[in-house]
Amino acid sequence: MKKLLSLITIFLITGVYAQSLKNFSVPKGYKKVTEVKGDLDKDGKDETVLVFDTDKTASDDERPSGKKDYKRVFYILKNEQGQFKTWKENFTLLNSSGLGFYPEDNILDIKIKNNCLVVEQRFSTNSRHTQTTKHTFRFQNGDFYLIGSYDNFADTCEFDITHEINFSTGKVIIDREYSSCDDDAKVPENFHKEFVHKLKVLIKMNDYRMGEHKFKIPGLKEDFVF
Repeated sequence: MKKLLSLITIFLITGVYAQSLKNFSVPKGYKKVTEVKGDLDKDGKDETVLVFDTDKTASDDERPSGKKDYKRVFYILKNEQGQFKTWKENFTLLNSSGLGFYPEDNILDIKIKNNCLVVEQRFSTNSRHTQTTKHTFRFQNGDFYLIGSYDNFADTCEFDITHEINFSTGKVIIDREYSSCDDDAKVPENFHKEFVHKLKVLIKMNDYRMGEHKFKIPGLKEDFVF
């Protein structure tokens, strides 16, 4: 009897919550980039994630292709009786459509894996440098929280630097490999460090700003930036 009452209570709360969400429609001037589906809150139903180029430009730079650089947004939608409802929206995490040296080669890969939202992005900062990031968010305590961050900065000749952290366990990995295309060049020593750093409070998805968060690296006079 207690189990039945608990299930009824859950269904009632879910129903009221769903009714409070606004109906979703594609904003005028937005262009769809990609779409993925999967269960993010473990209720047995798939949510839908939609990514759009907005109608707002991120920069006024002229590009050889003639294409403009548009800001991007993604929506997490619930499907209630055939009607999409806006559950979450984010305007701050995604790179703009024309970011980088070779915008046509930019990568945006969004997945739903193990009930988590995984956002991977890659772009070239110049003709030799590539920046790759991957952020993992999990729905818990009524919101989406950052539980994983991966950042790789690589040069075609000189270095390959990775900073990675699992916020659930606190495990931090710093790995720096150095090389050279010049046989006579002095190459720095490789560096690898692992340690544990737990945040007192996890960061909510919509409060996260890439590259604006940091903490001290033990034994080094520098910060771990994520």
